[in-house]
Order: sequence, then structure tokens, then C-alpha cells
Amino acid sequence: MQSRALVTMARKKGGGGGRQRARQRAQYDELDKYPVMPPHAFARIVRDKQTLNIIYQIIEPPLTKKEQEQRDEIMDIFIRSLTANIEEIDSNPEAYVRTAMDKVIKSYSMKINKKSKSKLFYYLRRDLIGYGKMDVLMNDVNVEDVSLDGTNVPIFAYHRKFESVETTCVWETDEELESYVIKLAQRCGKHISVAEPLLDATLMDGSRIVMKLGHEISTRGSAFCIRRFKDDPFSPADIVAFRTMSSLMVAYLWIAFQNEVPMLFVGGTASGKTTTLNAMCIFIPWQMKIVSIESTREVNIPQPNWVPGLTRQGFGGENDEGVIGEFELLKAALRERPEYIIVGEIRGAEAYVLFQAMATGHCAYSTVHADSVPSLVHRLENKPIDIPRVLLPALEACSIQIQTRINGRRVRRTKQVVEIVGIDPNSMEVITNEVFRWDVTNDDFVFSGKSYVLEKIMVKINYSQEEMRRELRTRKRILEWMVLNDIRKADQVSQIVTEYYVRPNEIMARVDGLK
Repeated sequence: MQSRALVTMARKKGGGGGRQRARQRAQYDELDKYPVMPPHAFARIVRDKQTLNIIYQIIEPPLTKKEQEQRDEIMDIFIRSLTANIEEIDSNPEAYVRTAMDKVIKSYSMKINKKSKSKLFYYLRRDLIGYGKMDVLMNDVNVEDVSLDGTNVPIFAYHRKFESVETTCVWETDEELESYVIKLAQRCGKHISVAEPLLDATLMDGSRIVMKLGHEISTRGSAFCIRRFKDDPFSPADIVAFRTMSSLMVAYLWIAFQNEVPMLFVGGTASGKTTTLNAMCIFIPWQMKIVSIESTREVNIPQPNWVPGLTRQGFGGENDEGVIGEFELLKAALRERPEYIIVGEIRGAEAYVLFQAMATGHCAYSTVHADSVPSLVHRLENKPIDIPRVLLPALEACSIQIQTRINGRRVRRTKQVVEIVGIDPNSMEVITNEVFRWDVTNDDFVFSGKSYVLEKIMVKINYSQEEMRRELRTRKRILEWMVLNDIRKADQVSQIVTEYYVRPNEIMARVDGLK
């Protein structure tokens, strides 16, 4: 591919020069350019004039031949003389690398000017504690997913503005790529090898990664796919702002989550199920005990009384002694008296325990792959999940989400919010009530006006119909006020939700502009 000539190879290249930049200007139209890690690393988005492909160019500081030699020498000395314990490095890895570099430069009386020293530290930090040549991609807040398909194939990234783009990051040999994949696995605290060439893990920053090693299960060579973890998770206000749901739908879920209504978030791959579940968990009252169970860490909520559980591989692989799966974690969680249980995704035997927990009064939330209520019921009733139909009404509602395109843009929309009302005793069919639906023609959301869940909550908290309608409108107004005033960070929204539970009149005074 034409873009391979632009690959950033910090160890091999010194600089491009004016002629190279002139050639690039002639070949590409620049669409965007912005700093990622200033003053050294930038992202440049261009369109190839010949192929019309959009390319993400990684721009890093060029090293002179002397600087390359100094960088390699410092790296070699640093690795050979490493004496620090892991705790010392983990406490502040960047400060540790900087201090170690300064010590090496001083001990070996290296003559390095301030500008060169800054560039050398950038590369040492990148290669020792960062992500190597794809470090810029992993630090770019606009990059959502990173996917590598094999040796000598450029990484593709999903960019928030430009969607799927080819990048200038390539591993040119099998040995180099396999070494990198093994290093990534070690960074996750996991093991990948020819005997066990497939790994699903979590990176240091919380991003989810699936890795394949070698050619046996990936014919183009080692491969990986990273779904970026957002440090600042999406909030309910974001869900409204992105039009994934309407403010009325989120207000409905706010009341449901506060009042412990069990629910599933349903959709296809990358439809935003976990993101929406994560955002709605902000509505769980602050003091409630929450236990989450996942095979790969994705749930990220602000509540302090939260026990995040993770599955564990066996000591010699998944089939050996010491395996702790979601089934075992869920059984243990039920002994901890949680008010809320969150399971990252239900796939198998753990679903039966989850539905039993719902049936005995526990509030549980999870995600599942399906695209409609009938397909959800089919998945739940058949192997490997195998839930008896009589247990399905323990699930009180489900939100069905899709990924689609509107005016050429990829968007996520909640297609339906459906309540599970019960089982028809004659036909044994599942009785449902569609509370909200997405009108694809107008890109709008329609409320049916009828909710059995809200009626049940009215009885629980002793509300009249008028009081419940007023509460729904009030929470809708709060959500719209937060979006209008750009109060969208998860911690900000969480604070307002908590204050509303304790001092609703004060929050409404702020919404009304009286305070």
C-alpha cells in the first residue's frame, strides 16, 4: 500500500527532510492535524489524492544518527542495570524512566543538549512503558478501536470523526510482530504461546484486547484488536446528547435503576450495550452495594461500595486447576448480600444463576447479543444459556440497541425499550409491552404511554399516577438541563443524581435558575 512508505520507524529513521514533505503535500490533501502528546507526537489525517483513501499519519520527532545511537546506548544500559523493584516502577513509571535516563547520562558523561534529551526521553518512555510504535494511537482520545490484521499490514483505527482509517503503523516481520504480541500479553499479566495462541485480556489502561499469535489460527500472522477504554466513562447526559436515547427514555431508566428493576441491555457487536449499561449505573443510589462480574474488565462506575469481580484462567491454561469463571463468581456474589449485581455479558451457565437471583428479589443487570425480543427469548431459552421460560418474567425490562447510519454517519440508537409482563398461561407465549420505540423515518423516539414497570414502582413507593408523571417530567428536565449546560462528565452527573436523591428542591432550584 502507498501509505507504507510513511510508516513511523523511530529506530530506523532520522528525518524526512523538505523534499519528503513536499512529496507528501503533492500526494495527499490534509484533512486534520492535532497534537496527541505535545510537543513531540501529532496525528495528521490525510486523503490520498490517487486512491481517495483516508490515512492516519503518526508524526513523531525525527532522530539524527547520533541521537539514535545515544537512544540505543541508553536503552541498553538501562535494561542491563535495572535494579528497581516492581512497586517502585509502578508507583510512577514515567518519573522512574526520567530519573533512570538522567542517571545514565550523568554516569557515562554523555554530551546531550536539552532538545535532544527531550526527544530521547519521549522514545524511551514510549518503548519502555508505553505501547511502542502504536503509542500515539493509544494516547489519541479520538481513536476508539485499534485493529491489526497481520504482518506487513497497516493498523486500522476507528476515529471518532473520520471512522475507519488506515494508519502508518506496520510490523514488517513475523518475529517483530510476535515479540510485540507476547509483550502485550505480559503487560496484561497473561500468557500467550504457540500452545495457547488465542487470548482475551485487559490492557494496563483498561482497554479490552483480543490477541492471536502466529500463523496457525491467523493466516496473515499475529493479529490483535483493541477496544479502547474511556478513562472518563460516558454518562446518562452523554447518552441523551448523542441521541442514543431521548431524555424521557433516560428518565424512565433513571426511575427503574433507582427502584431496582432487573434489566438486560441487548444488541449486536459494537452497538453500545456495555457503554449504555455503564452510564445508567450512575443512577444506582450511592450507598448501595454493587457486585460486578466480568471476564474482561469493562464496567467502570463511580460508586464506592462496589466489588468488581474478574474471572481467572487456570494455572496451566483454561482447562487446568484454578479456573474461576463467571458461574463461580456469581454464586459467591450472592453470599455477599449485594443490592445490585452486574454481569458484563451472559453467555452460558451463569445466566441460570442470574435469573434465579432475579426471581428471588435481587436486582441484576447484564448485556446479551440479540437484535429483538424474539431473538433474545430464543437465545435465553436455548443452549448454552438454557433458561426455562417460566423464569423469563424475572427479567422486567430490556433495552434493545443498534448501530446504524444516518446521513452517512455511524450512530447508535435504542430501537426499543420493552417490558416483560409475564407468560400467557394458555399459549405459554411471552407477554411484552413496548414502552419506547425508535421512529427511523424521523429519527425520533415514541413513548407508548403505558408502563407496567412504572405502575409497579408506583405501588412500591406509594405514588399516584399524577405524581409518577410529574417525577418522570422532572427527571427529564434535569437531564435536558445537564445537556444544555454541558454537565456531562460522569462524576458531575453522579454528583447531581446523588444530590437529587437527598435534596431534590435544591437541584430543581438550580435547574430553574433560582440558585
